[in-house]
Amino acid sequence: MQVLIADEYGFCFGVERAVEMVEEALAEGDTVRTLGPLIHNDQEMARLATHGVATITAPVQIQRGETAVIRAHGVTPQIEADLREKASKVVDATCPFVTKVQKLAARAAAQNRHVVIVGNPEHPEMIGVFGYAPEHSFIVNNAEEVAKLPRLKNPLVVSQTTIKLKNFLDVAEAVKANADGETQIVNTICSATRDRQDAARALAGEVDAFYIIGGRHSSNSRKLVAVCLEQCAKSFLIETEDEINAEDLRGANRVGLTAGASTPNWLIENIKKRLEEIGSAMDKEMALA
Repeated sequence: MQVLIADEYGFCFGVERAVEMVEEALAEGDTVRTLGPLIHNDQEMARLATHGVATITAPVQIQRGETAVIRAHGVTPQIEADLREKASKVVDATCPFVTKVQKLAARAAAQNRHVVIVGNPEHPEMIGVFGYAPEHSFIVNNAEEVAKLPRLKNPLVVSQTTIKLKNFLDVAEAVKANADGETQIVNTICSATRDRQDAARALAGEVDAFYIIGGRHSSNSRKLVAVCLEQCAKSFLIETEDEINAEDLRGANRVGLTAGASTPNWLIENIKKRLEEIGSAMDKEMALA
């Protein structure tokens, strides 16, 4: 049984940068507290916890002498201000792609324009972006929700960095039909998300089973599963090697493997090794049969 890894997988630039910034703070002897999970991967957060990194849920929990870390998803300007008031140091690990969306929203609001953000309104990234233009912004999941909005004034259309391109384009068309003045459309979907989806799609049609490594609460990991299921019915989202059911691999000659943008390399290697062990055991069974 062959284990084939997609051409693009695992940590994206923004996540890798955030983890490196935390590790640099630890190396300087800081007491590190992240506001919310740094990234959407419980296993990596558990690893960081063994080095003293703790997660807080509100700025009020930070204490003088501690270093507060803004996670890759970003926060609202008010939350950032609260952190800077409480902490001795603030490390801003917001992904640069998310920072771009924040700045675009703030600029449009300053020009008294509406901002339509395509994404999940409960996602931390969206909450943070909304905070940069709260009086001018609307968050919509899809094109159908645009019909519920008032007439839009010279709107800007941006998106959560991890959504599907088709959904973004459909919303953009719906916004243009509901706008007074010029509609500015800026595709802010992260290229890493698209690259991982394209690579997974290319491999999914060539394998008998596919494993996607990522957190079940990770938006980009769930979308990878949807992409793989289009061509491989036996596609599974797993977080650790313990979740692999060997019975799912019976008769499989080629197994695909990819990982969401918050999945560390050490975890990917663990799962690849486990798949290879299962494949080797099955080969031996067949030889003895």
